[in-house]
Amino acid sequence: MQLIDSHCHLNLSAFNNDVDAVVQRALETGIEKMIVIGTNLADSIKAIELAHKYPSIYATIGIHPHDSKNADEIGYERFKALSGDPKVVAYGEIGLDFYRDHSPKSVQRREFARQLNLAGELGLPVVIHDRDAHQEVYDIICSEEGYRHGGVIHCFSADYNWARRFVNLGFVISLPGTITFPKSHMQKEVAEKLNLDDLLVETDAPFLTPIPYRGKRNEPAYVGFVAEAIAKIRKLDPNEVAAATSANSKRVFNL
Repeated sequence: MQLIDSHCHLNLSAFNNDVDAVVQRALETGIEKMIVIGTNLADSIKAIELAHKYPSIYATIGIHPHDSKNADEIGYERFKALSGDPKVVAYGEIGLDFYRDHSPKSVQRREFARQLNLAGELGLPVVIHDRDAHQEVYDIICSEEGYRHGGVIHCFSADYNWARRFVNLGFVISLPGTITFPKSHMQKEVAEKLNLDDLLVETDAPFLTPIPYRGKRNEPAYVGFVAEAIAKIRKLDPNEVAAATSANSKRVFNL
């Protein structure tokens, strides 16, 4: 299968010692492109550095909700400058995380709205993190104009009805390795009922490792297990899922 891992974190310390080997394994497994995600300024810069080192890697820039308490004007000016890099394909990972609350909710809301609009100014699609905050994420998106370039609800964890609502706003839904878990009933329903044109696959590496490697570090080479799980649910050839989700990633990220 030829696949695109639409969301991974090869810029994190988990890959400091063997990123070359990780990228090579991905390529040997048929992963043609990987989107490395920025979660703060330093991680965004590292994502861009990786993108320039490896032709198969592209980068995003932005501030994760966990880091939103550290947002400042200097950082936002740097993001504006970085957005002009030809290998930057999206703004994110931005959004709300009301599960861990590493930043105050009020700060998360404020910085999410600000970054949505900055993405709109920069002409970039957005990569959105939504954990235990579906209604508020949806409401903020609807109240702002910055999502007009579309984007991704990454690592989708809500039910099919929420998936449809986000798709109706112009987003695609990205499914991670957790869809291989026995109890991932909502994700399986989303995979079954959404149009294939509305789905991406991701690893979120080094997190959310799929079966059969659950419990070990995740990496882009494993994204095929996500595509295979979707294919099994939809009763399709895995190559059809791979082709469709790769085309969707190319469309969303203008690859």
